[in-house]
Amino acid sequence: MADSNFVDYVKIYSRSGKGGRGSSHFRREKYIPKGGPDGGNGGRGGHVILRGNRNLWTLLHLKFERHILAGHGENGTGKLCSGKDGEDKVIEVPCGTVIYDGETGEYLCDIKHHGQEIVLLKGGRGGLGNHKFKSATNQSPRFSQPGEPLEEKKIILQIKLLADVGLVGFPNAGKSTLLSVVSAAKPKIANYPFTTLEPNLGIVSCRDNFSFVMADIPGIIEGASEGKGLGLRFLRHIERNSLLLFMVPADAEDIKKEYEILINELVKYNPELVDKKRVLAITKTDMLDQELIEELSKDLPQGIEYIFISSITQFGITQLKDLLWKELNKQDFLEYIIEDIIHRPLEIKKLELEEDEYFFEFPLEEDDEEYDDEEDGDFSKYENIDWDEEAD
Repeated sequence: MADSNFVDYVKIYSRSGKGGRGSSHFRREKYIPKGGPDGGNGGRGGHVILRGNRNLWTLLHLKFERHILAGHGENGTGKLCSGKDGEDKVIEVPCGTVIYDGETGEYLCDIKHHGQEIVLLKGGRGGLGNHKFKSATNQSPRFSQPGEPLEEKKIILQIKLLADVGLVGFPNAGKSTLLSVVSAAKPKIANYPFTTLEPNLGIVSCRDNFSFVMADIPGIIEGASEGKGLGLRFLRHIERNSLLLFMVPADAEDIKKEYEILINELVKYNPELVDKKRVLAITKTDMLDQELIEELSKDLPQGIEYIFISSITQFGITQLKDLLWKELNKQDFLEYIIEDIIHRPLEIKKLELEEDEYFFEFPLEEDDEEYDDEEDGDFSKYENIDWDEEAD
């Protein structure tokens, strides 16, 4: 039975916060009956932010949290008091999570690194208070800005495993057994097809204390790219692996044909997978002698590194790890690592607004007439303004 704790697909509704309204307030104190405008700015609405977390393995924590809502910005008040910013909502996701638009299926962004942050939905900017509009020709502005509206979107989050080596093969090819032998991972192992119903990761130790990550991916069958078996559900995990280790058992009727079927299913799902580095492992060779191994080698696919192994007897396991490490450290792969991970800065998108960016178009519903120096102190004509008087 599949482990219910592994969740690699969720669809949620997310919404940022709206900006608070600026205040149209005037200073009114006991001996200052006609103070100037002192309305504060509205607070910024909260953002919805995605953050990579290497300590997360699944999207289980989001399975039942289908509404992600950031806080609204508070309105500004008198005495130049700005409203409080809305609370940001941070969504922590595993590295390797891809985000799509829930309505159109459009690709939005990708979280690849620990600590990487992307602002998915920006909170609305707070409106300016009337003190921001004071000028030499308009000393008593009686208007302020409304806050900007919120943003909302339905999003789909999918995990695509990030691993150095991905195990590809038909059901019962020995993928889980190999992972359990070369790493500390303990995947379920049994003698029936589709024993593995969820991907498993393990860290493989090599010589000189080097290591790489290996992913055991559920078995592929012919027609997987068209939705047969578990293909469509797990083929996407193969896209993020730097190297693919194809595994075909030695007792297969035609090793070359099985390998070609696997390649064909990957290419049908994503043509770019044909460019992935590949190594072929012939598994379950504990019953073969050297003569049979040499005979089988004559009919193997051309142009690909291959090796005979047995996870039960440990035959060829050390050589396999050395071969995988050599392939992972070829010059073109190192150039990819340097360019894509080291030199390229993280996609951390923070919203930093300069003060001038707050100005945006808004309708004026009142005239800009300045105050009269009225001796009687009659301010009834400004009843629509929030005076918030402080009288004894």
